Amino acid sequence: MAPTSTPHTPFGRLLTAMVTPFTAEGALDLDGAQRLAAHLVDAGNDGLVVNGTTGESPTTSDAEKAQLVRAVVEAVGDRAHVVAGAGTNDTRHSVELARAAEQAGAHGLLVVTPYYNKPPQEGLRRHFTAIADATELPVMLYDIPGRSGVQLETETMVRLAEHPRIVANKDAKGDLSAASWAMARSGLAWYSGDDMLNLPLLSVGAAGFVSVVGHVVAPELRALLEAHRSGDAVKAAEIHRRLLPVYTGMFRTQGVMTTKAALALQGLPAGPLRLPLVELTEEQTEQLKRDLAAGGVQL
Repeated sequence: MAPTSTPHTPFGRLLTAMVTPFTAEGALDLDGAQRLAAHLVDAGNDGLVVNGTTGESPTTSDAEKAQLVRAVVEAVGDRAHVVAGAGTNDTRHSVELARAAEQAGAHGLLVVTPYYNKPPQEGLRRHFTAIADATELPVMLYDIPGRSGVQLETETMVRLAEHPRIVANKDAKGDLSAASWAMARSGLAWYSGDDMLNLPLLSVGAAGFVSVVGHVVAPELRALLEAHRSGDAVKAAEIHRRLLPVYTGMFRTQGVMTTKAALALQGLPAGPLRLPLVELTEEQTEQLKRDLAAGGVQL
């Protein structure tokens, strides 16, 4: 059973895009995934995204994806929304992943804009509609043109929002003007997908965050959300500024690499990476330690 939610926060307010723990031999670490998921919910997350880019979805198999959803749902029960990444650049494959995620118990789907093949807006509309039609799960679009090569235009979002199951957007476009118009016209619940812009996006109407730094600063992000909701702009800005070193440090290089290193420093399940991602160098690890310490993270 999915956790309760409101129309404005269909997936909760604070979701961490969870890494996929692997064993030392590189296999899926389901026990580690369950322990990490429980830790993240205990820390203040009311949602988790699994099988996203931060979960190394490009290098996990379809079977591993389904196993991971099942394990995380089992670990957190109805304490958090479990949203499964199901987007690829192949609509038929995405539909298969969406159905498998539903069968595995996911509470919702995160569907990224098709990457590399650069479809036109009508192709994007049909792609997302086909996936939303394939299951009974609510869908969060994921607009990240820096990775996908194409952006979801406002008109396309407005049309997609007419679908009863397309209810939200994860915004990693980095364009507050476009976000403002799209929020106003589509009515979609808006989630910041760029940690540095968490507070700015809240200020123009976002409902919450799909965060990477939520792995290490979930309580602070929760406090930021609460300060903003209560109207304490000064406190919200103070928290935002305090987290700047963390936002910067976690993205000095590829985010999965730094996140797994940060979790390892805290003794939490993470494990190695799958190629083409690689471990941080000693110098990069030392810089990450300094960044996290500057942001108040205990290691």
